Amino acid sequence: MENKELGIYIHIPFCQHKCDYCDFISFSNKQNMVKGYVEAMKKEINSYFQNKDFLDSYNITTIYIGGGTPSFIDSQYIVEIMELLEMKLIRNQTKFEDMEITIEVNPGTVNQKKLEDYKKAKINRLSIGLQSTNNSILKEIGRIHSFEQFLETYRLANQVGFDNINVDLMIGLPNQRIEDVKESLNEIINLKPAPTHISVYSLIVEEGTVIAQKIENHQLEEMDEDLERNMYWYVKDTLELNGYKHYEISNFAKEGKESKHNMNCWLQKEYIGIGVAAHSYINGIRYANCETIEEYIDNMKVENSELIERILTNAQRTDTEKNIENSRRDEEKVHKIKQIEKIYEIEEVQNLEDKKKEYMLLGLRKIEGVQISKFKEKFIDNPIFLFRKELEKLVNEELISIEGDYIKLTNKGLDLANIVWEEFI
Repeated sequence: MENKELGIYIHIPFCQHKCDYCDFISFSNKQNMVKGYVEAMKKEINSYFQNKDFLDSYNITTIYIGGGTPSFIDSQYIVEIMELLEMKLIRNQTKFEDMEITIEVNPGTVNQKKLEDYKKAKINRLSIGLQSTNNSILKEIGRIHSFEQFLETYRLANQVGFDNINVDLMIGLPNQRIEDVKESLNEIINLKPAPTHISVYSLIVEEGTVIAQKIENHQLEEMDEDLERNMYWYVKDTLELNGYKHYEISNFAKEGKESKHNMNCWLQKEYIGIGVAAHSYINGIRYANCETIEEYIDNMKVENSELIERILTNAQRTDTEKNIENSRRDEEKVHKIKQIEKIYEIEEVQNLEDKKKEYMLLGLRKIEGVQISKFKEKFIDNPIFLFRKELEKLVNEELISIEGDYIKLTNKGLDLANIVWEEFI
């Protein structure tokens, strides 16, 4: 019997300069803590794998190293983390070299040696943060690199041997024109070789960011919503015409090059997060690490493998959700959780109804939508009957359609996806 798939997320919170739109947990002034932080992450990794039954229950298939800017720190630290994981995963069902292993890199923070180190460490997928090919826009949003530096990074990555590369772009930026988006797309799709994956994110102005303050002070103007939507549909049409499959709200890929790590999250598969503010989802429990480096390092000085084992206990009993929910088991879970909260912040303890709703919400991020037969296989219930009121409302509003075995967003639903998702919260 195959074990349940599990992803591992590694959070590197260090960066050279925090971008004006960024609200992630990242730090541009704590480089002196890198060594101690990496040692703490190693301890957390060891805590999971000290549980002797861990690999008997899970099959790790993806590793994603995000940030911050992982390429900002010395590549030797990334190599150390990867070597530890490879050693711990020696008995894993999926061989280490067959996993999808991604690292985020930013132009201006990576060189040939770093890329060679990543490659030797068996990282096989890069995600390069470009955002725009217009240097004036890059400067305006606080990026520290130029388009020319991106081109050099992309050239070196291909030279080193990376053949699975994502490029991040953004739309809806202040002072960005539709012509700027067209230029960025044209430059990226004509790279030789072309990237296998392109992510296109709409700017979300988050409270407390530099860009939010600039908009509030009238130094920048927030983009008109209609123009941002025009940009989105231009991106979608252009990338699809150039051989990219639109498979999730913000993601496009060449055939077979979808992000497996992200796809597994949208399929409600489990994952563990290592590092500051990293989130985990195991056995219906969502929990997160603290948000400061200092506290995280202190927390990892404590022996916490027993706490992690408490989270994993029920997950190791069964690989199906077909059994009717057992209230006594839920009570036991809550009792165990109280003992875990000293180190991990418990964000959610799901019951069966929660899982069903979330499965719908996550599945409706995918362009193909929720597969009805897969829902029934996982939960027994037919989602068409279970969510008949919600679905009837959304169909009548022309936000979703039911086509064969799939419940999916319509074109109108793509523009108003938040309204759809709210029905399943």
